[in-house]
Amino acid sequence: MLGLAPALTRATEIEAPTATAANPALVQPLPATAKAKPSTRHLAAHRSKPPKTAVKRGDPEPDLVSYGSRADVLALADSLAERHGLDPAWARAQLAQARFVPAVARLIMPPPAGTAKNWAAYRARFIEPERVRAGAAFWAANAAWLDAAEQRYGVPAAVVVGIIGVETFYGRVTGNFRVLDALATLSLDFPVGRKDRSEFFRAELGQFLRLVMTEQLPPAGVKGSFAGAIGLGQFMPGSINRFAVDFDGNGHIDMANSAADVIGSVAHYLAEHGWQPGQPTHFAVKPPVDNVARATLLLPDILPSFSPAQMTDLGAVLGEAALAHPGPLALVELQNGEAAPSFVAGTQNFYAVTRYNWSSYYALAVIELGQAVAAARAAGR
Repeated sequence: MLGLAPALTRATEIEAPTATAANPALVQPLPATAKAKPSTRHLAAHRSKPPKTAVKRGDPEPDLVSYGSRADVLALADSLAERHGLDPAWARAQLAQARFVPAVARLIMPPPAGTAKNWAAYRARFIEPERVRAGAAFWAANAAWLDAAEQRYGVPAAVVVGIIGVETFYGRVTGNFRVLDALATLSLDFPVGRKDRSEFFRAELGQFLRLVMTEQLPPAGVKGSFAGAIGLGQFMPGSINRFAVDFDGNGHIDMANSAADVIGSVAHYLAEHGWQPGQPTHFAVKPPVDNVARATLLLPDILPSFSPAQMTDLGAVLGEAALAHPGPLALVELQNGEAAPSFVAGTQNFYAVTRYNWSSYYALAVIELGQAVAAARAAGR
């Protein structure tokens, strides 16, 4: 998986390997309006000291030590309260409940060095019969909301269904960590051994406190991934505050239980990150044989940077539809271990999907899962 992105909802490569009970598919009346939450800002970093933890041998999980009233915790609470207009005493009380979770610090670490990327293996994790069946059931139960989101934001239902399926298996795997604990651990005790992202998580901790205050939720009762991502769409708290929508019009945003809010929020997120209605996500392409020309096209990575004419001038082979595409394209390489890599020509919409998770593997898995679910629905499976 890719690391957490600045405007991230969640990141597949750091998804919590824990499962919760499947959420039921929700069917609700269509809304008259859908309101987006106002934008919020991230806060500055606040350094802290690691806690001393107690571990009982033989326990399945080490004792979770509360952060309590340590001076650095209180200072962070005050900083977050000031940034987000919260009551300082309330913020202090919430952080006092937060606990250091060793599993969170362990799971945030990157995979072992030298792990080969393999698109075929990655794809097989998501485009498989049980997930496709679950996607078809989710689509059938929420067709009205998917249609409404497509009409409002221009994002096809298949793409929204693909994202929810890759993210959480349609609610089966949403994470079972207390979000308060996860964000506090990564804010105050980010582990040594990878790039320090504690500032990002402090910002998300502040966004989380703002979210639970706004929605009147018990902070210690909200569950999510070990990175603090919430609900069927695995939005980080800051992305809920900026991009989630009350799509069912009930006055609240519920990313854990309202399929309508999740569907509308995923579509709104993509629209805000450059989705172009009616545009394909990618085209078939044969890369240049010349290594220098291929390297030139691969240099911008997944950012569309070349016109179809420029790609063909460099030796790429495109079909008629791709040659007629009005916008820029990106030559996207997906490695297959020791086998030959796969390539696609990604459009702006392929790039928009990668804004949800900065990975071409993730984006293509989302797209192909959505296509597989659509095909299953059309076949009546």
